[in-house]
Amino acid sequence: MTWSVLHIIGIIAYAISGAFVALQANYSFIGIFVLGLTTSYGGSIIRNVVLDIPVSDIWERQSLLVVLVTLTTILFVKRNWIHHWNRWGYFFDSIGLASFAIQGGLLAKSLHHDLGIIIIASMFTGVGGGMVRDLLAGRTPLALREEIHAVLTFVCALCIWLG
Repeated sequence: MTWSVLHIIGIIAYAISGAFVALQANYSFIGIFVLGLTTSYGGSIIRNVVLDIPVSDIWERQSLLVVLVTLTTILFVKRNWIHHWNRWGYFFDSIGLASFAIQGGLLAKSLHHDLGIIIIASMFTGVGGGMVRDLLAGRTPLALREEIHAVLTFVCALCIWLG
């Protein structure tokens, strides 16, 4: 139960993150949905490709519905609220990063992979969606500018490996 709640919180946080980046870039509602979905699921897609797991395993009706409802709600946010992204952007990115880094590491450990693969799965799941989001928005990915994201995913993976 607790993990499901954390997973949903992470998906919502990354959907909000992607949507606000799209709003900053003055994208249309299609852009909001594309960046929101990409941020929410991009890291999991990359992780599944690396771990040779079917990508279709990430699509759950409940999480897709939550993301779509979140993104639809954001469509009604006044455009002048975008300046708050500078204050809240790191907050939502941090929640998504932690949630997804843990998820990726736990999945790799459940498949009996060694520490290196657990680190890679944790890193790709944690920062992959945000990196794809930033590239689609024409920005340098945050994870490539600041090492803290990679360090945090490494710490998550190490803690998972240690049990």
